[in-house]
Amino acid sequence: MDFALNEDQLEFQQMVREFVEKEITPIAGQLDEENATRPELFKIAEQMGLLNVIVPEEYGGPGLDSVTVAAIYEELGKGCAGVATSMAANSLATAPVLLAGNDAQKKMWCDVLNNGGLAAFALTEPGAGSDAGSVSTRAVHDKEKKTYTLNGTKTFITNGGIADIYLIFANTRKDGGIRGLTAFIVPRDTPGFKVGKKENKMGIRPSNTCELILEDVVIPEENRVGREGQGFRIAMNTLDSARPFVGAVAVGLAQAALDEAVAYAKERHQFGQPIASFEMIQSMIADMAMKVDAARLLVYRACWMRDQGMTFTKEAAMAKCYAADTAMAVTTDAIQIMGGYGYSKEYPAEKRMRDAKIMQIYEGTNQIQRLVIANKVIY
Repeated sequence: MDFALNEDQLEFQQMVREFVEKEITPIAGQLDEENATRPELFKIAEQMGLLNVIVPEEYGGPGLDSVTVAAIYEELGKGCAGVATSMAANSLATAPVLLAGNDAQKKMWCDVLNNGGLAAFALTEPGAGSDAGSVSTRAVHDKEKKTYTLNGTKTFITNGGIADIYLIFANTRKDGGIRGLTAFIVPRDTPGFKVGKKENKMGIRPSNTCELILEDVVIPEENRVGREGQGFRIAMNTLDSARPFVGAVAVGLAQAALDEAVAYAKERHQFGQPIASFEMIQSMIADMAMKVDAARLLVYRACWMRDQGMTFTKEAAMAKCYAADTAMAVTTDAIQIMGGYGYSKEYPAEKRMRDAKIMQIYEGTNQIQRLVIANKVIY
């Protein structure tokens, strides 16, 4: 067992840390107020190779291992969970193509990311969240023309309004259900494809989140990823792969909150001494530190297991669930330690608390994660 990052991983980590400290942290509050990110951040990220981190070397990418990717996303999470979410969405949307796509699809998709493009993973609908089998977007096959026609609406799609390419899940069966769920590649400029309303969110506001509308969107057969009806398995395997990365962002968010709370406790004086000397504050900080370390280890274990080709569904769910709960708990305690200042927008603590909440909701709610864990433990 080795708990240390190797030299290459440390180099990537340091590079991203410097990028975050220089380009993201100073403007994170502004991005939150603006409810938008800035294109120049993605341009710098492209130059640093942060938009195609899971693209294999054979398709022109860096082919980074999962532990390295987790270390990268943790650093991004320290700066701004919203920016981190937008960048991590590229990995989420790419995983289905790498898992089930053919060589031509992989090359086409990876070329988009290698050239600085953004991608979006579109599964969620107004009536289909945790229940992926309820997806109502239809895909009708025309065997003579060798095309599919897609109609439906997607909601809460990360990068929805700014992506260049989309992985859309639709149902090929009239009666719906998971047996008809199928994945399709849809380029942004496809006729009939439109971006709907942009969400005005509580947290991760710099992350673009939009509704997608598909009205008679016709795509060729070769844009179908995998077989008809294979979409549910593709989606679940994708989420297994992505959940530790959500956990990594959550760990970064929690670590930043802990660091800020500790710095404040050392500087804030009450009753003639820094509040860091009070046992009640020390107890809170100790609990926060233990949770952050435990979450990080769960994330790294899940990523390591993935890299070893091991089954890691339970461990991925544990990493995502515990890290998300930790982010929520630690950011809440950070505000408590900072008191009124923590509650004020003068400090980034309140933004982190708002950002942390979504970690318990997206890419599988923590209630769903507990069901996954229990199922694996019991059966």
